[in-house]
Amino acid sequence: MFIWDWLTGVLGYLGMPLSVCRGRFAILGLPNSGRHSLLKATSEEHLIDPVAYLETSEELSIGNMRFTTFDLGGHSQARRVWKDYFPAVDAIVFLVDASDRSRLSESRAELDALLTDEQLSACPVLVLGNKIDKPGAASEDELRNYFNLYGQTTGKKGHNAWQYPQEERRHL
Repeated sequence: MFIWDWLTGVLGYLGMPLSVCRGRFAILGLPNSGRHSLLKATSEEHLIDPVAYLETSEELSIGNMRFTTFDLGGHSQARRVWKDYFPAVDAIVFLVDASDRSRLSESRAELDALLTDEQLSACPVLVLGNKIDKPGAASEDELRNYFNLYGQTTGKKGHNAWQYPQEERRHL
């Protein structure tokens, strides 16, 4: 399953290798960025669509791994409570809707706030461009440039992920 392979590779990058059976992460992003869709795609269980204004917590079981995920909502009122969850998570997944160019600056402002928050100074943050396959969506290079993600590192060794071909990035 592509999504499973991808997720386990990303978790390895984030310092949460497969030998770790439990983890907690927050899935953040603006409204309609695909937070719940990501949860549904990676879960072996059927998830109920959340009420738009409520944060949700889901236990995901994938193989021998269990994750507690927090989909905290993306509208402006929900973003106020994001900080309340920072001490409780091991990693953050930040989704960007690549097809909604009108909200990229708002996404960048939220990501910048996350990356400069002292509570998250040791917390890995994964940025995912979602809906990149839609016509008119920003490309991976556009997103990397716009969000200033060049030179970012992955894994505990501090490798620059972008210097390697995509198929080799899983092994860093």
